[in-house]
Amino acid sequence: MRDASAADLPQILALYNASIVTTSTWADEPQTIDDRIAWYAERQACGDGVLVADDGDVVGFSAYGEFRDNALWPAYRFSVENSVHVRDGFHGRGIGRLLMERLCDHAIAAGKHTMVAAVAAENVGSVRFHEALGFVEVGRLPELGWKFDRWLDLVLLQRRLV
Repeated sequence: MRDASAADLPQILALYNASIVTTSTWADEPQTIDDRIAWYAERQACGDGVLVADDGDVVGFSAYGEFRDNALWPAYRFSVENSVHVRDGFHGRGIGRLLMERLCDHAIAAGKHTMVAAVAAENVGSVRFHEALGFVEVGRLPELGWKFDRWLDLVLLQRRLV
C-alpha cells in the first residue's frame, strides 16, 4: 500500500473503467486518461487521499473526495466520500480492506470527521464490505440512478472517523 503517483494513473484508469460494466460505478462511458489526470490533480490540490495496492502492478486503489460541494456548502467540509476498486482476480485477499483502512487513516490525519459510501443497493458485497469496516447504513434512496435500462437504488453508509 502506498500513495498513488501520476505514473499509476493508466492502471487506475483501467481499474475504474473495468467497473463501468457493473453497477459499482454509475458512469455510462469510460473515462479518458485526461479525465483521470484532472481527477488526480484535484485530489492532490485538495490534499485528498489516493492510495494504491501495488504488487508490481496496481491491483487496487482507494480514494476520497468531497461528499458535497464544499464551496457551495462549507458545512460539509469535514465529510468525504470514498471509492475503492480491486482488480478482478484479487478480491477476497484483504486488499480492499487494507486500502480502506489506510484511506480512513489518511482522512483522519487530514482532519476529516465522517466518511460516506454510496453503493448500489444490489451490490450486496460492497454493502457488506463497508459494514465490516464499521460503516453503518444511514439511508436508502429508491430509483435514484438509471443504468442498464433500469432504475437503481442507492444505499448510503457512513463511518464516523473521529
